Amino acid sequence: MSAALPRERWAGEGSAVRIDGTALAARTLDDLKVRIDRLHDHGFRPGLGTIMVGQNPGSVSYVAGKHKDSAQIGLDSVRIDLPETASAADIRSAILQMNDDPRVTAFIVQLPLPQGIDPIPMLELMNPAKDADGLHPTNLGELVLAVPGGAGTIDAPLPCTPRGIVAMLEAYDVPIRGQHVTIIGQGLTVGRPLGLLLTRLEATATLTHSLTEDVAAECRRADIIVAAAGVAGLVQPDWVKPGAAVIDVGISRIVDETTGKAKLRGDVDPAVASVAGFLSPTPGGVGPMTRAMLMKNVVEAAERHLR
Repeated sequence: MSAALPRERWAGEGSAVRIDGTALAARTLDDLKVRIDRLHDHGFRPGLGTIMVGQNPGSVSYVAGKHKDSAQIGLDSVRIDLPETASAADIRSAILQMNDDPRVTAFIVQLPLPQGIDPIPMLELMNPAKDADGLHPTNLGELVLAVPGGAGTIDAPLPCTPRGIVAMLEAYDVPIRGQHVTIIGQGLTVGRPLGLLLTRLEATATLTHSLTEDVAAECRRADIIVAAAGVAGLVQPDWVKPGAAVIDVGISRIVDETTGKAKLRGDVDPAVASVAGFLSPTPGGVGPMTRAMLMKNVVEAAERHLR
């Protein structure tokens, strides 16, 4: 049986319920471990592959976390780490190696790539069946072209962060169908695919960006706000409709001028908790769930392999 999720409030009675991504990710990983044990019983050992270029501190941390999660739940893992000086040809060679490696059920190309290397041709080179991030054009196309009826009808890996956001809302019984969702940011990994996924779940999705005339006004009419702009403290309490659910995806490293120490800040001002009905924290919200959904994509790829 899955562990119950905490339903703590940010600052006592009347404040938003804290959407605990860390707890939900732990529950998800526990469930996946059971499924991996079944795969082992059938003689199949699923494995996660990663390709990382350079030593970007964020990428190093993310990739290390993904392999730690893999070990925790019984997934094998294969790494290819390339230097910052790697050429496009080097990266293409690594992708083809992962495509052909029977130990690798699904893999990722960790973004960003070095300046001057377009990630899109690299993603297109991946075997879509081995796409752990759900960002291959063929798999993104499933969000548009698959038979209507919700995400459950899509037989392809879903983008990890959007999938994690939906899982967080569903776990806390936040309605999605028929609701108005405002997404701040139109990036490849969050904004654009999340808009497609929510539309399939019969929400009305508004995708805002730097040229949107009044982002605050778009947020005020939303039942759900997803902030993925990478601007610390962007969403203020007066942007939020009372009782709305707010998911904070953005993460910025802010240096305290007094101490010189860096702190992580989300796109949402914590004071929003006094207005919202639900609010996810940064850190401890979307980040752990993104990693958990990556593991889920690998496990599902293995299960599709055995059909």
